Amino acid sequence: MMTTDKKTLRRVAMASIIGATIEWYDFFLYGVVAGIVLNKLYFPTGDPATSIMLAYATFAVGFMARPLGGIIFGHFGDRVGRKSVLVITLMIMGVSTVAIGLIPTFDQIGYWAPALLLLFRIIQGIGLGGEWGGAVLLAYEYAPANQRGFYTSLPQIGLSLGVLLSAGFVAGMSSILTDAQFMAWGWRVGFILSFVLVLFGLWIRLAVMETPEFAKLKKTHGQAKLPLADMFKRFPGNIMLGLGARHIDGVFFNIFSVFSISYLTTTIGMTRTDALVGVMVGAVVLTVFIPIFGRLSDKLGRPLLYTWAAVLTGLSCFPAFWFMSHADGNNVLIWAAIAIPFGIIYAAVYGTVGVFLCELFDAPVRYTGISFVYQVSSVTAGGLTPIIATILLTYNNGQPWLICTYVLASSILSSLCAYAILRRANAAAAAGVEHFGDIGAAPLPTDTSRVRHAVRA
Repeated sequence: MMTTDKKTLRRVAMASIIGATIEWYDFFLYGVVAGIVLNKLYFPTGDPATSIMLAYATFAVGFMARPLGGIIFGHFGDRVGRKSVLVITLMIMGVSTVAIGLIPTFDQIGYWAPALLLLFRIIQGIGLGGEWGGAVLLAYEYAPANQRGFYTSLPQIGLSLGVLLSAGFVAGMSSILTDAQFMAWGWRVGFILSFVLVLFGLWIRLAVMETPEFAKLKKTHGQAKLPLADMFKRFPGNIMLGLGARHIDGVFFNIFSVFSISYLTTTIGMTRTDALVGVMVGAVVLTVFIPIFGRLSDKLGRPLLYTWAAVLTGLSCFPAFWFMSHADGNNVLIWAAIAIPFGIIYAAVYGTVGVFLCELFDAPVRYTGISFVYQVSSVTAGGLTPIIATILLTYNNGQPWLICTYVLASSILSSLCAYAILRRANAAAAAGVEHFGDIGAAPLPTDTSRVRHAVRA
């Protein structure tokens, strides 16, 4: 197996982290302002709950577009290369984010305003749908086999940094501007400044070469002709189990990073700045613990760690919301109620999910496989979660316990699927099978296209 020098590994890790940070900043800046700005400026229905749900609906549409981006760019990532796709997706995200910051309001252009918002949100989703898989694969396919958990967790830091930057921007602008100034133009600045971040990200990524694993695959003409079709033919079981295992990731993240802001400001009565600080504290803690659990997955094995992490993540939602609702104005207690479950317990899920999904597929279909599983599950597990949570909160008269139950059910589903993958991995290891995917699945025509996966359970 080809080894990679430490200098190249550091460059790849930096390119993955910076690119992923910019992409997630763009994507979740929309989520942060959806329930506090867009609901008022683009969906003025007269009913606050309806306006918030309409704003969250456009947030969800971005998630629904992500599978399309995953399929499109996954195909080219498996056929043409990882690097070129990463450059294209970063540009798509940057252009669409800047465009969102320039759209006139409903009062200015009427229904064209939400229509344009919806259009560029869809383009955002398509871009991110192709971005995540490439950023993860860049790290995974460069890393030594015994350190793949750690290196593949590094681009995951981009999510927490993106949330930190987006929440930090809104909190900072909220504190230095009057509410009227913020609503008039202040919220737009973060979207427009994305252009500068994108230029920096492109400069970093263009300096990175194609991954050694894909370069070898291309040299031997081992690419799948139709990656999507080959993926379904050879790995149907892994696809279904991966979709289920990833569910808690999307649900939990959007409850704590997106819905919690609306919950704390409208139900608990916190100021917008204080609520955003809570999310920022959680994001800082998450940034620290993601690589810790990535490293731990190299020691314990991904399926085992993920199985237990999924359960604990779901259970943590109950004490977290209890402390939020009983804090009696104690901001530190509320911030801790976010930081511990979101920053520490959830890190065991998110720090592991990238490498966990990579090991479900081999190189010829890996970009398509991980993008499809991650992005399809993002529709139900991610984009719809703030809407579901708002409905459950309204139905239960402002009490969060139905939301917590929903999160727990998601965690049980994910844990069971991860445990099934663990059993597959153990069975494949005991049988000496080359790959722990579907035993007996049809191989690609070229033996050189098969890639050995070291799975420790």
